Parts: sequence; C-alpha cells; structure tokens
Amino acid sequence: MSTVTALPTTTREIRLASRPEGRPTQENFRLAESPLSELQDGQILVRNLYISVDPYMRGRMNDAKSYSAPFALDKALDGGAVGEVIASRSDARKVGDAVVHSLGWREYAVLDANATTVARTDLAPASAFLGALGMTGLTAYAGLLKVAEFTPGDVVFVSGAAGAVGSLVGQIAKAMGASRVIGSAGTPEKVARLLELGFDAAFNYRDAPVREQLKAAAGDKGIDVYFDNVGGDHLEAALAELNVGGRVAMCGAISQYNATEATPAPRNLMLAIGKQLTLRGFLVGGQRQHSAEFAEKMAAWLADGSVRYDETVVDGLENAPRAFMDLLDGANTGKMLVRL
Repeated sequence: MSTVTALPTTTREIRLASRPEGRPTQENFRLAESPLSELQDGQILVRNLYISVDPYMRGRMNDAKSYSAPFALDKALDGGAVGEVIASRSDARKVGDAVVHSLGWREYAVLDANATTVARTDLAPASAFLGALGMTGLTAYAGLLKVAEFTPGDVVFVSGAAGAVGSLVGQIAKAMGASRVIGSAGTPEKVARLLELGFDAAFNYRDAPVREQLKAAAGDKGIDVYFDNVGGDHLEAALAELNVGGRVAMCGAISQYNATEATPAPRNLMLAIGKQLTLRGFLVGGQRQHSAEFAEKMAAWLADGSVRYDETVVDGLENAPRAFMDLLDGANTGKMLVRL
C-alpha cells in the first residue's frame, strides 16, 4: 500500500530584523515562518538542500543605493540555493530535478521554473553548483581571464586566496599557464592548503605587513595580475609590486565591509599612472555571456583534477546567520554553505 506525502504549506525562513551597524550580530536576524503560495502554471516547489552565504550580502543589509537592491526589513533574505523539485506545474522541470535558484535563506521556495537552472548532478554533487560550477566559479574564471586579461606566463597574486573564489582563481591561473601564483590567507592552515592546491607561494597576512610579505614572495619578477578580494592594505601592497602594464580585477573588498569609518588604504594609487596599470571592478552578473565556455572548461578541470574545491558546511537553517558572520570573519575554507 503506497502513501502520499503531503506537500508543505509553510516554510521557515531567515528575515532581516534590523540593519547592522558595523559587524552583523545575531540580533539583526530572525527565524520566522511564512505561508507558501499555491503553484500556478509554469511554477515549481523546491525543497532547498543547500543555501549560499556570500560576502556581497553584507552590502545589501545597508539601506544604501548600490548595484543590488537592499534587503527589506522583516522580509526573507535571498541568495543562491540549490534544491530538489518536489512539485511542478511546468513541462520544463519535473519532480526530482535538482535546480539552482535565488530564493535561499528558506527551506522551501515557490518560483517560476524559468527562474531556475538545472544542476547536472551527474557531473558533480549539487552543492558544487553554488561553488566551483556556479556563480563562484564563473566569478573566478571571468575575473581572471576576461577582466584581468590573464595571459600564459603571468605572475598572479590572489588575496583571500583560501576563500571560495580565490582558491579557484589560483588553480585556474596554474591550469592556464601562470609562471607563478601567490596567495594570501589568514591562518597557517589556510596557507598550507593553498600550497596543497598548487599555489607556488602563500603567506599569512597576520604574520607581518602584507607589503613586506608580498615583496618577498614576488621577488625580482614582481606581479602582472592581482585578483582583489580584500582591498585595503592588500591592494596597496599589490600596487607596489605590479609591473608596468599590470592588471587588477577588483572583485571584492571584504576588509572594508564592516567598516564604520573611512579606510585609508590604498595610499599609493598614483603608482597606477606611471606603471600604466589597469584597475577594473566587475560583477559576475556582467559576465554571464561566458557561462557556457566556463562550464565546459571547469567540468574538464574538475574531471582531470586540475582544479579542486573546498566547502565549509554549516547544518541547519537556524544557523545561517552564524555561518554568514563567520564568513565575514574568515572562518571558512572554500565555499561557505548551509545544509538544510
């Protein structure tokens, strides 16, 4: 005798209770329950398996004009998620499909099927489509190759190199023929992991001034490309070591996200003039035209072991705020995920 499992009618979700001032705290978040709307034609119901917490979300917690709309107070947060379709009124998605979408920070989501992409779990576990095979991987790939215009033989420096994006940037650079890849990280364990992943040199930015350590790691060759995830003193150090014609892909500035006062560095920006440097900020949303090319290359690199990825997994939706705060404090190695 078969039994039919009733579909959920409500979902637990994390809401923004108040806007952080400086570093977020647990009081800025609230766990709540919300009704799920009935499926309309073309819609699906997804049970989230993993949700992504990412540094850019800190900016959306401020009530300030930016490239992405601020999170609304007392409303569910959103962000990358991968889950299983458990009900469908769409011919494009069937029950059992694994899909990637943008309604994270909740257990269940009702959304249009065309607002999702299928996660090829025959290629990699579902979680990888929030990391190495997802927007994280595309950020690393496009930022290095399209924004920084990497060429074989370049010396590459990556800050925040043990994080989700940074660790992939360094490995992609090696796979594409970099002559030397240097990474910075915040613990001895992360430095050791970077060397395991094939970085030629790595240093703990807490041990000594970044400028001194980068100069020692780069030696007489300097650096040609800097992939910036940190900003501040890291960007200042990179400007000092970049060669004439050097390129900077400005992806993030996590050192400044919780700052309540203006930060002074970099104080040597005028070096960009004499060295004829190119500094380009970018958003992954502006790089989607490279998605197919990236997916093909990354799948091959993962298959042959040229690229490996790490995940830091926190269990339970109620622990998502803590995972996010830990991310901003650098507690993750690789991609920070919340497993539901």
